Amino acid sequence: MKKQFIFIGITALLFGSCVTLGKYEALESKNAQLRRDFNTSQSELGDLREENANLQRQNQSLNAEITGLTDIRNSQNDSIAALRRALENQRMGFDTVIENYNQRITGQNQDLTRANNLLAARTKELNDKEEAFRAKEETFKSKENELRIKQAELEKKESEARNALAAKERELEQLRTSINNALVGFADKGLNVETRDGKVYVSMESKLLFPSASWTVSKEGVEAIKTLAKILEQNTDLNILVEGHTDNAAYKGSTAVKDNWDLSVMRATSIVKLLLQNGPGIDPARIEACGHGEFAPKVPNDTPANKALNRRTEIILTPKMSDILKIIKD
Repeated sequence: MKKQFIFIGITALLFGSCVTLGKYEALESKNAQLRRDFNTSQSELGDLREENANLQRQNQSLNAEITGLTDIRNSQNDSIAALRRALENQRMGFDTVIENYNQRITGQNQDLTRANNLLAARTKELNDKEEAFRAKEETFKSKENELRIKQAELEKKESEARNALAAKERELEQLRTSINNALVGFADKGLNVETRDGKVYVSMESKLLFPSASWTVSKEGVEAIKTLAKILEQNTDLNILVEGHTDNAAYKGSTAVKDNWDLSVMRATSIVKLLLQNGPGIDPARIEACGHGEFAPKVPNDTPANKALNRRTEIILTPKMSDILKIIKD
């Protein structure tokens, strides 16, 4: 349609005016050029239309993709919102857990502080006790050492005392043997010598020493006492105890002596005096007399023979233990 308008226009120009052939040809050439340009424009227009259609199709595809992406974005936004809500809930829950944990930690820290304080106090108490124990242990060790030394000293003293006591026992046995040998002639007359409890007992029945109810020593008794006095005079480390004994028969004398107590004492005193007279070397401080009457019988007073055994005078010789006591005390 447009081509027709152009051709009509050109024709009108040619017939409406007087033009030369040259101009006509120029115009024709120009017209042909315009046709070519028009065709070219039409071709370009078709290409543009096709390109536009392609672009529209692409646009539609892009719009579809945009719509899909928008849906995806919206879905993702919803998911993100849900995740944010869940995250917020988790954060709130986590904050609660953290708060509870912090409270627990605070409580535990307080408990730990109290425990540490208690432990420190207990540790100090233990250290103090341990220090006190060490001090006591040192004191104990020192005392133990002292005790060991004292024990060794005591053992030494005990050994020395045992040796001294054994020596005393040997001396007593020798003394017993000496007295027994010296008085062997009186053995069948009621004289007996024995060692008992670390002492030498010289026992003389009354038939050897005294008439009945008397405290005057008989002739044979004097001889026995003289012999004994010489031995005691030589053994200066002996203590001498003279004991008088009677049976349980009531005393019937008419003297100042009233009973068996008096009689036993008088008989013991008579022997003491006789020992001192015949043994002037005997220190009177070493000797003593006592009477037991009927109250320390040797055997029951149930027969005449037993009563004869109970009517006796015992001279008890005890070694002086001062040297042994000195060993123990030193």
